[in-house]
Amino acid sequence: MDSVNRYGWAGTTQSFLALNQSQFLSSLIKHQNEYLNSNVESSQVKAWENCFLSLSHNLGELTSKLSDALNWFIIFEYVLPRERGRRPDVVILSNQHIFVIEYKDYQIALRPHIDQVSAYSRDIGHYHGGSRRNPIHPILVLNQAQSVNYKDDRIFVVSPDSLANLLITLNEEKGYQAIDPLSWIEADYEPLPSLVQAARDIFNHEPLPNIRRAQSAGIPQTLDSLVEIANRAKTNNQHHLALITGVPGSGKTLVGLQFVYLTQFDNSNQRPAILLSGNGPLVKVLQHALRSNVFVQDVHGFLLEYGGSKQKEPQENIFVYDEAQRAWDANRVRERRGDSISEPEDLLNIGGRKPWSLMVGLIGQGQEIHLGEEGGLSQWNDAIAKMNIPWIVHCPETISHLFNAGSEVHSSKHLNLTLTLRSHLAQDLQTWVMHLLNNEIDKAYQQSENIFQSNFQMYLTRDLNVAKDYVQQRYKDDMDKRFGLLASSRARCLPNFGVHNEYQYTKNLRVGPWYNDQPQSPDSCCQLREVATEFACQGLELDFPIVCWGDDLYWNQARQLVSIRQARSRANDPHLLRVNSYRVLLTRGRDGFLIYLPKLPILDNTYEVLLEAGAKKLEI
Repeated sequence: MDSVNRYGWAGTTQSFLALNQSQFLSSLIKHQNEYLNSNVESSQVKAWENCFLSLSHNLGELTSKLSDALNWFIIFEYVLPRERGRRPDVVILSNQHIFVIEYKDYQIALRPHIDQVSAYSRDIGHYHGGSRRNPIHPILVLNQAQSVNYKDDRIFVVSPDSLANLLITLNEEKGYQAIDPLSWIEADYEPLPSLVQAARDIFNHEPLPNIRRAQSAGIPQTLDSLVEIANRAKTNNQHHLALITGVPGSGKTLVGLQFVYLTQFDNSNQRPAILLSGNGPLVKVLQHALRSNVFVQDVHGFLLEYGGSKQKEPQENIFVYDEAQRAWDANRVRERRGDSISEPEDLLNIGGRKPWSLMVGLIGQGQEIHLGEEGGLSQWNDAIAKMNIPWIVHCPETISHLFNAGSEVHSSKHLNLTLTLRSHLAQDLQTWVMHLLNNEIDKAYQQSENIFQSNFQMYLTRDLNVAKDYVQQRYKDDMDKRFGLLASSRARCLPNFGVHNEYQYTKNLRVGPWYNDQPQSPDSCCQLREVATEFACQGLELDFPIVCWGDDLYWNQARQLVSIRQARSRANDPHLLRVNSYRVLLTRGRDGFLIYLPKLPILDNTYEVLLEAGAKKLEI
């Protein structure tokens, strides 16, 4: 049976029981060599042997008690498409149920193993087209255990001698759609790509998967609105400003990249659009991933070339500015570039030199972490008021009252993205972080229950080695998964605990390889050596970051959230910048996050507050 080669071996229970071990191993070794293009280590062969022997016995017992089970369908090493070799050990399809089984040669269940099989089950349920109408049961089998049968949240943990009875019990519930095994194997699997992977796909002219969540988030309608505004500006020789708001992770940058792509390749003779960002690390990571500096550029370098008193015109007519609410005010520009003009005014001046232009501002919420970024949206209205040509504004209704200087102001619901994509299984994460940092601990705890129900983990530990062991175990064989150390740039205590967030270390971080390189690369974040601060991770994401909490923001004995005093700080509100830094750090995860707090008395209350807010103590 060939199908689409997504598995090492597949067939009915009856055909599996007639299979000898050498045939089984040969099929799996060939699959890994050819389909996954990787050699098979002896430890992997041993694990397959143990799995074969265990499951042969389990299925023999199962069919003796339930004759219908001879027609169940067994799939070994089912590769999840688009996920670079990520695969559960066994998937069993009964007539109406889906069993996702992971085997471990252990006597006790480790937390990374439980979460691993939970994630397989979750993703098959969310992204697999053949699994949306049938119950999915995640099962962890401990090959070295006996008489084990319990449930850890939604995960069944059993020893081999308990598996057959568990399968019989779970299969008793009826009333679901019948499963066609071959159709199930060939069904679409459409996972949510990371921003970097999405950028690669877009600019390699590859279609993004038809992501149900992106569709429901309204991203196609947002893109259609931008195309319509651009056509109007070009046709009528007008100048338009379109502002798109959205919660962190809602796909704002993805929208910007897709829009740039649509305009770039609509006319091969010119480059009508460019994505600009003041987020230097984001620019470097995307340029590294795309192997091009054409589509994404640093806004500060762009303004050095075209802004201020310069009259040079860029080739583009469409400018997409990521995190536009963080544009520098006039004081910061004067200090860094010598011009007494805010970045919004500078950009509108550049757009005004063109016969027509569209300025698109992607607006985030609560992530101003640099000096000079605190002016917010009002700077854009002030800039419009200073222009000698009319600017037409398009924005969500929630901020339309801020733009009385526009010659016309059009509000649209399609310019507001309210559904988070990054934390794709925990819509309530942003609210949890908001309540936590607002010191609304009871409300945060209530939100945490929804988050864990969505299979998004929030763990807490005071042992950095425990944190590292967890992510390394959980993502041991997942080449596309990324985990790494994140820390606030102002946390002075962390270097004493092996987390080198000092400026002299972090200024040399090569963010492109840190995010993009394979886990075995010495420059990869997965090596858990180099640290990314809030400045290097804003707008980017990891599957499971280790957030190293320091002494720059903590709860005191009175349960007040306080920040470290910053001598000679020039920020308008230094405490707000600290709070926003942790807001950024806590919203980078796709599967979850792990908070590490050093064993310092000043952080004892913080540890207790985080537990009360719903984070769970990690115990491997």
